[in-house]
Amino acid sequence: MAGKHALIFGASGVTGWSFVNEILHDYPSQGVWNGCTALTNRPLNLDKTLWPKDDRLSVVSGIDLLEGSQDELNSKMKERIPGLEQVTHVYYLAYKAHTDGNFEAECRENVDMFKRAITAIDALSPALEFVVLQTGAKAYGCHLLRNRPANMVPPLAETLPRMTPPHDTGLFYYPQLDWLADFARNKPWSWCETRPDIIIGFVPNQNWYSLGMALGVFFSLWRHVHGVGAEVPFPGTRDSWEALSQDASADMIARQTLHLSVAAAGDGRVEKGAAFNVADERRASCWREKWPVLAGYFGLRGVKRDEDNPVEVRGFIKENLAAWEEMEGKYGLEKGQADHPRIYPGFEHFLLTQFDIDRHYDMSKMYNGTGFSEERTTLQAWGGVFDRMKRAKIIPDFVD
Repeated sequence: MAGKHALIFGASGVTGWSFVNEILHDYPSQGVWNGCTALTNRPLNLDKTLWPKDDRLSVVSGIDLLEGSQDELNSKMKERIPGLEQVTHVYYLAYKAHTDGNFEAECRENVDMFKRAITAIDALSPALEFVVLQTGAKAYGCHLLRNRPANMVPPLAETLPRMTPPHDTGLFYYPQLDWLADFARNKPWSWCETRPDIIIGFVPNQNWYSLGMALGVFFSLWRHVHGVGAEVPFPGTRDSWEALSQDASADMIARQTLHLSVAAAGDGRVEKGAAFNVADERRASCWREKWPVLAGYFGLRGVKRDEDNPVEVRGFIKENLAAWEEMEGKYGLEKGQADHPRIYPGFEHFLLTQFDIDRHYDMSKMYNGTGFSEERTTLQAWGGVFDRMKRAKIIPDFVD
């Protein structure tokens, strides 16, 4: 298993950050990884990533996967990515968001990005062994809320059939997967798909959809405004308070995916083109269980009030930006993190309020057939994100 080199598309995203971190901490075992190449769209300040300093890491920023012809992209990647011909494992985590609601363009561009990226690495690295495409819970129609197809009944298993029109409108996973299955059919390398639900993780330079980062700011600000020990109400509805799901911390996604693509694939336990649900634990949970735990991390008491939607996360942050600026000065925090322009408007409200029906996963394929057994509690998964936010000076480390 030794001598492997990972290439991570989207390494500055929520999941990508954890892939780099786990590899540099030698997961799944010491001596497996000779190299790790992190591709990022935006420039990245390594001193603020919290990644360990490691000669195996190369960070390459600013390669536009949609620019130029395929040959021009191949040439640019060959020129700019050191050791490209030694890449054995590709983790495709990149995503181009369209905040203007142009889902047709979003679908087209994300499919094209993926095709061009994999076509390039297939041509440029004879050492290639495995490709992973990360998709998500949209494969089960979870984004359609109460309008998802009637057959998408939880626990949601990888064996469920694909959605059909009109439910699959704008979903670029299917064309990505169909293209990959055809392209890789006679290739010597293998591949799999992973499907997380809401991803809980840390990024040093903001992200459009990071619920862990948003709630870290929210709880910190709530404590600053209302004091230690204060009640902090759940922002959603009674139904969303009780709806069952499984969080997928970026660390656990990375560990499960690395296990699948290295250890399990090496033992022949991962069929070419297989799909796997990824999550922190086998059992499902709900905000009724999680909210008090998250609030407790910040010295607060998480409750569900009788009225629904008593507070809106982003609204509270915006209303109290002056208080946040006080915190920046008092605790020496990085400036401008509370309400950054790279935050997708309203996503916290959507995830906390409108996700109000059960959407939990069947995790038996991961835990019964691959040799993976690790699970993480709510406090371990979310607390790890909050701990990193403190280290990065994004939120304060309160001292009571």
